[in-house]
Amino acid sequence: MTVEQHEDKKILHSMGYAQELSRRMSGFSNFAISFSIICILSGGINSFAQATGSIGGAGAGIGWIVGCCVSGIFAVAMAQISSAYPTAGGLYHWGSILGNRFTGWVTAWLNLLGLITVMGAINIGTSFFFVGTFGSAFGLTGTPVEIVLLVAGITIVQAIINHLGIKLTALLTDWSGYLILATTVILVIALLVMAPTHEWSRLWTFTNFSGEAGGNVFPQSDNMLYLFSLCLLLPIYTITGYDASAHTSEETKGAAMSVPKGIINSVLISSLAGWVMVSAIMIAIPDLAVGAKQGWGVFFATITAVLPAWLVTVLYIAILIAQFLCGLATVTSTSRMLFAFTRDGGLPLVSKSVSSVSLRFRTPVVAIWTGAILEILFVWLAQTVSIGGSNIYTITVNATLIFLFLSFTVPIVAGYFAIGTSKWPHMGPWNIGTAMYKLFAVLSVFAMVLIVFIAVQPPNQNVLWITLAFLVIAAIIWFAFENKRFQGPPVGDIIKKKQAEIAAIEARFGEA
Repeated sequence: MTVEQHEDKKILHSMGYAQELSRRMSGFSNFAISFSIICILSGGINSFAQATGSIGGAGAGIGWIVGCCVSGIFAVAMAQISSAYPTAGGLYHWGSILGNRFTGWVTAWLNLLGLITVMGAINIGTSFFFVGTFGSAFGLTGTPVEIVLLVAGITIVQAIINHLGIKLTALLTDWSGYLILATTVILVIALLVMAPTHEWSRLWTFTNFSGEAGGNVFPQSDNMLYLFSLCLLLPIYTITGYDASAHTSEETKGAAMSVPKGIINSVLISSLAGWVMVSAIMIAIPDLAVGAKQGWGVFFATITAVLPAWLVTVLYIAILIAQFLCGLATVTSTSRMLFAFTRDGGLPLVSKSVSSVSLRFRTPVVAIWTGAILEILFVWLAQTVSIGGSNIYTITVNATLIFLFLSFTVPIVAGYFAIGTSKWPHMGPWNIGTAMYKLFAVLSVFAMVLIVFIAVQPPNQNVLWITLAFLVIAAIIWFAFENKRFQGPPVGDIIKKKQAEIAAIEARFGEA
């Protein structure tokens, strides 16, 4: 065992946990798993119409930058906390340690819902992308039943790969990082070289493409500021999922430095590469007014009109692989969150089994399959129950935004009040300073208000009722049951009492 691994284990022990998961991920692998989930070739392409269907070219040139800054606010604050508390529980542990049992429990459920819905959004997007590219060769038209079956098939394969160990998953997500960058470079160069026009002014020109002019991606509105806020859905959804670096902390070497760097670097590189990509797509559209009217089909219409057929096919294959690996990394993130929450008794009746770790594969196999099954059931339910006629992809994406970013906000705000106290006496080795952390914590609250506002706008207004329903149900469950039962992560004297148990657990895995 290296000095670095010994220090990682020491930090984990100080929080009352044994080293059950295999610590094999390098700093690059930790970065790559977040970079793979962000995947600009997934959200940046599947949600691209939210730029053209609102304010046109400025949605890519200006809106992307603003939206990435909004998402980046949360990333900086989370990176600071992750350096001090590098555990697989990530957000859930932060909410508990920096706040209390209730804030930890709420954070866990919000994060779990966000991870399940984002997994669904990614695989729904991948399924629609497959139908739109190669579906006709298989007789697929994108019916609800076809989408559910495609999502189920994709998710099962992703779960199997995760089941087989973090080494294989890390290898694939490492490779995914290179694939995303290489494919993006080829796509950008090809579009800019073969574009019939190079109207760079598009990138800072605001044009009202709401309603029919934008393929009814958003309802008609004459308020350009309102439409600009809606275009932010594209970058904010794309630049999320970086909490995966925190969720794989217990499998990362030198986690106290590697995890925050993984969060920040994945956001910075994705934001820059994504801006170049969406700008290139926007420039390549032969006629912006005609392209915007294509609605959700604008990317397909553009790429087939501009590029040769053989190159389109190659790019489609590469993008599909990248989107599949994006979902693969999300299964990893979801399972680690489930593992950590149930390790502390977060799910009544099933916590012991879901928090178990395979002696052979050193992965939380039950948590992996639990997350996969929950995602498939969610997609089936979303497709079966008509939600006001909304696009199943956008309703899932917008629900993801609220649940995930709320789960980010709770521990960040708790940290604002805890920093410098006995709950958070020392910053981690990655340190932006107390004053800067508090600034980002305040900014995250304003950013959260903006995200909720844009996520519940028509045609996705039912997301508001979904969110409120969850909050009411959560309150009832907490005050009726969990307040008396749930103890949260170990603290104080409980950590000291668990040392013998920790040694026994690690002996089973040969970690003693």
